[in-house]
Amino acid sequence: MLNDSGMDKKWNIHFCEHDSESCPVIDFIENCSEKNQAKIFRFFSLLEETGPVLPRPYSDILCCGIHELRVKLSGNHGRFLYFFYDEEKIIMFNAFYKTTDRVPDIYMKHAQDFRNSYLAYGGEE
Repeated sequence: MLNDSGMDKKWNIHFCEHDSESCPVIDFIENCSEKNQAKIFRFFSLLEETGPVLPRPYSDILCCGIHELRVKLSGNHGRFLYFFYDEEKIIMFNAFYKTTDRVPDIYMKHAQDFRNSYLAYGGEE
């Protein structure tokens, strides 16, 4: 499958769903303006094209297989936490506005717990 830029997409983004709660990434996107939603989807497309080689300042690895996609949205620092699975999936787990130097521990713990559970069940949530 080819995307608009003509590059093959090796990776595909999947949005988490956990414990019958809505996905925080989808909730975050739905609360953004149309302009910011378009920017987020451009960054998602770039991530799908490049996968784990997407460099800083767009993406960074945090720890334990958790990555962050960094998107500046109307002057705010949007962060999307994700991990890679099965050489084709990008599992988007959480999104928030970063207001501190480091990603808050609570977001990291939730992301690590979700990733560990996802991997333990072979990609089934």
